[in-house]
Amino acid sequence: MYWIEIIKSIIFGIIEGITEWLPISSTGHMILADEFIELNMSARFKEMFLVVIQFGAILAVIVLYFHRLNPFSPRKTAPQKRATLSLWGKVLVGCVPAGIIGVLFNDKINALFYNYQTVALMLVLYGILFIIVENRNRNRVPAIRSISQFSYQTAFLIGLFQVLALIPGTSRSGVTILGALLIGTSRETAAEYTFFLAIPVMLGASLLKMFKFGLAFTPLEAAVLLTGMVTAFLVSILAIRFLMRYIKKHDFKPFGYYRIVLGVVVLSYFLLAG
Repeated sequence: MYWIEIIKSIIFGIIEGITEWLPISSTGHMILADEFIELNMSARFKEMFLVVIQFGAILAVIVLYFHRLNPFSPRKTAPQKRATLSLWGKVLVGCVPAGIIGVLFNDKINALFYNYQTVALMLVLYGILFIIVENRNRNRVPAIRSISQFSYQTAFLIGLFQVLALIPGTSRSGVTILGALLIGTSRETAAEYTFFLAIPVMLGASLLKMFKFGLAFTPLEAAVLLTGMVTAFLVSILAIRFLMRYIKKHDFKPFGYYRIVLGVVVLSYFLLAG
């Protein structure tokens, strides 16, 4: 029944919209979700779908931060336009390491590490690291409070952390936020830069997957994909707004504890199921 697959795509869109921006690993959640609500579609379509619904999530960042990211806004002064172009320069520099490694080795990395054991280990490991880093930073004043204070070297360094996200279960947002915190960035600035870094990375990955799949969708495939993207877009807006409000007064330790619990759940489920 077609409507069941549409409902499943809505559930996947909700999971994507929440987990892509919170530092809790979308991969870990998608693995569990696929066990319980598997799409009755071809394996080729499902592989494409789980990547391309990120396009909806990335559109949420573009909509929420459109004025800030638009260097051609007539409401901006000339210095503000130059600052926006500088922001994009730092975003692109930060994308270089993961872009190069991803193009060269992504398939090999997935072949080696895309398994529940790695995902569970990364969930727990980075959960512990979030707790350690937040405890370390408890009484420290952030040295960097806006992206405008980033040097291009700082942007590239955070981009190096993003390379680690190629290992499933790490969380792209989680590892870049963690890297930014380690070098003295405030939580709000770390989160914003993570959002902006996602634009070229996820946009490129989504378009590449879509063109590799081809554009000859069946009506059901088109409906499932569009529903998943729209859902991811709407939920992402709520998730991003929640995260930015939350970290103004709280740290990331609760996400660390959550990752540890989820890692144990993933490992336990597959061990018992096996």
